[in-house]
Amino acid sequence: MPDVKFGGAPPDTRTLYLSDEALRQGLDLLFVAAREASEKSAAPLTDAGLGRAHARALHFIARNPGLSVAELLGFLRVTKQSLNRVLNDLLKNGLVERKTGMQDRRTRRLELTPAGKMLADAVWKAQRPIIAAAFRAAGQDAVAGYRKVMIGIAGDPERWRTKA
Repeated sequence: MPDVKFGGAPPDTRTLYLSDEALRQGLDLLFVAAREASEKSAAPLTDAGLGRAHARALHFIARNPGLSVAELLGFLRVTKQSLNRVLNDLLKNGLVERKTGMQDRRTRRLELTPAGKMLADAVWKAQRPIIAAAFRAAGQDAVAGYRKVMIGIAGDPERWRTKA
């Protein structure tokens, strides 16, 4: 098995925080943190016969009731084919309903059903403790810095900001 390099000694953040190694470690941590948070929600998703792609769709629909399919595509940045597969599963399982838009009848608005809300809540309740503990341990200034970094990576906040 190849020697997997993860993390290692933290770089001297006073002088080398933009070094290639520091940036790579940041990306390592981003991927691993996302994996850990996702793994916490595996049980309720598995019980529903769903996976991580479904969890991401549920999250954004829960945070943005009435989100259009096009807006969800913008959040997730997946192909229409991939999103259709996920949405079809959620619709078939009675977790999401697709409603005709009020202003534009061609638009399909997505909302969680009561069962979908229960599943989204179960996923959040599974993930919340690990996120809250990390934020608590880091402190308010670090959390503010984390948010700045994540917004810097995510780009224009208006593109992805949730309504909730």
